[in-house]
Amino acid sequence: MRILVTGAGGAIGGAATARLVEAGHDVRALVREEDTPPDVDGVEVVRGDATDPAAVAPAVDGADAVVHLAATPAPLGRPEDVFVNNSCATLVVLQYAAEAGVGRAVIASSVSALGLAWAREVNSPAYVPIDEDHPFWPEESYGLSKQVDEATAAMIHRRFELPILAYRFPYTTTAEALAERAAQVRADPAEAVRELWAYLDVRDAAEAIRLGVESDVPGFHPVYVMAPDTLADRPTAELVARYHPTSEVRTPLAGRQTPYVITRAEQLLGFHARHLVAGDRTGETN
Repeated sequence: MRILVTGAGGAIGGAATARLVEAGHDVRALVREEDTPPDVDGVEVVRGDATDPAAVAPAVDGADAVVHLAATPAPLGRPEDVFVNNSCATLVVLQYAAEAGVGRAVIASSVSALGLAWAREVNSPAYVPIDEDHPFWPEESYGLSKQVDEATAAMIHRRFELPILAYRFPYTTTAEALAERAAQVRADPAEAVRELWAYLDVRDAAEAIRLGVESDVPGFHPVYVMAPDTLADRPTAELVARYHPTSEVRTPLAGRQTPYVITRAEQLLGFHARHLVAGDRTGETN
């Protein structure tokens, strides 16, 4: 396949680019002028901003699929800049991709759309495990931009019938950074109370992206993509009872199970995170 990756200079973008090339795909990477392109042989690098139709239109031309990852990755800077950049980029990329006849898109959403991670005070979910129907309560522009990104993707699908998967990523980084974060969380679980202790290794994010662009799943779907366990070393039920006592427990949480419903990723994509902080079910570790 010919695949355009926006935001290819970022951590997830670089890992996704490498994984797609490894899987035999031809990748075009859209990278801003000031960003370093992914260090992957055989990738066509094009310079431009994902908010700019003059850059996006030629970049999507001839692509079979688009992976849209370009975004300000947190509520950094002026709220209006974060919101406008993220929301505009998603609309431009998906609009021009659909008009160009691209067959599939995968975009980066975020658990931040729920409004928990960046809330002014600790904000507990209405219920756990959190599924894709949980309401959005963002209190800042980044979470709001991700909510709008999903609404934009749903609109593009309705208008053009472009299949789109919106991955709600948790805290996603390298194995080394996850190990450091896990040490902090295990010393004090309150360190990740806003994130509900969820995480994902960037290599698993890249694999989920590969599965998404290679899938034949129709429609628009938001999907939680994350590890099946948490960064904490205590039972999740104990953590929820202590730090989120107002949350309804709809299904018992076993062991260190992530307090999110991740079955949609399994059912639609066959995705299972393999790079876990404490090793996975098959014995593989970081």
